[in-house]
Amino acid sequence: MDDTRRAFLESLLTTPSPSGFEAAGQRVWVDYVSEFADEVTTDAYGNAVAVHQGAGDGPELAFTGHADEIGYIVRSITDDGFLRIGPIGGADRTVSKGQHVTVHGEESVAGVVGQTAIHLRDVGDEEYDDLQEQFVDVGASSAEEAHELVEVGDPVTVTSQIRQLAGTRLAARGMDNRIGTWAAAEGLRRAVEADVDATIYAVSTVQEENGLQGAKMVGFDLDPDAAVAVDVTHATDNPNIEKKRQGPVELGEGPVVSRGSANHPTLVDFARSAAATEGIDVQLQAAGVRTGTDADAFFTSRSGVPSLNVGLPNRYMHTPVEVIDTEDLVALADLLGSMADDVAEVESFAVDV
Repeated sequence: MDDTRRAFLESLLTTPSPSGFEAAGQRVWVDYVSEFADEVTTDAYGNAVAVHQGAGDGPELAFTGHADEIGYIVRSITDDGFLRIGPIGGADRTVSKGQHVTVHGEESVAGVVGQTAIHLRDVGDEEYDDLQEQFVDVGASSAEEAHELVEVGDPVTVTSQIRQLAGTRLAARGMDNRIGTWAAAEGLRRAVEADVDATIYAVSTVQEENGLQGAKMVGFDLDPDAAVAVDVTHATDNPNIEKKRQGPVELGEGPVVSRGSANHPTLVDFARSAAATEGIDVQLQAAGVRTGTDADAFFTSRSGVPSLNVGLPNRYMHTPVEVIDTEDLVALADLLGSMADDVAEVESFAVDV
């Protein structure tokens, strides 16, 4: 990954973008794709779409990722100035206590999620408190002082760093799903540089973590001939994962093409063929019921949009220390670029019945 692409990824990862509050993160994405897209538009909720307008009459292909991340939200302020919180998206109650956080109000406010010291707990019979029972300490000593800093409804994110691990492994919060918006933008950039005949869209959706809401909006409005939803998927190569539940997915072995449910079989074959053309290794994953990604919304939009979920192996999903391999991420962008090159030759994505 060159310096420019790495800087773009790091800008996405360091810009807080909890579900329902994605504007700052979307601005980073829009500024980047505006350098090469023919047009960039946003809608009322902040979904962003960039396009390469092809000269041919072939299928229109959309690469999509979701801009939002999990987090917390201020539910109430106690009399003594602590903030009661609730989840934004699928926040994990087991990793929240003892974390540095930022409350995003009119100005950013530093805080910590309180945890009773081990000396003062009955160790051995502990259970994890629900998020609604946890609290943020911003240093205020009264409700009045806290109200001067924050309001009910302010979003909260964990304050964490991007850390380069050994080799090409990278750790950060929000890999889910900054890698998807990064890859969608890079797939579009490759299409522009190759001046492909097909019309290619890059899409950064909002509120995926709250029920695929942005994809429902974009799928109806854009109505592409096919959509590739790029998201993270669970790597199963760390010691505490039961592979029988998820299937073998390893960091460093390439992007993951899902099969089953929303994943259109013709689009699956097309993606695998495009990967083979460029010598890109891909892994396969079964999705017998649902993908859990924006593909589940796109494929039922209008009269049905052929859709595919392509995943990036990710360890420790929905924690502040998600880990990916950047070689997988580059290969994922290469795969999208290959699909953009080849899609003009596709006559139809309809299944042969």
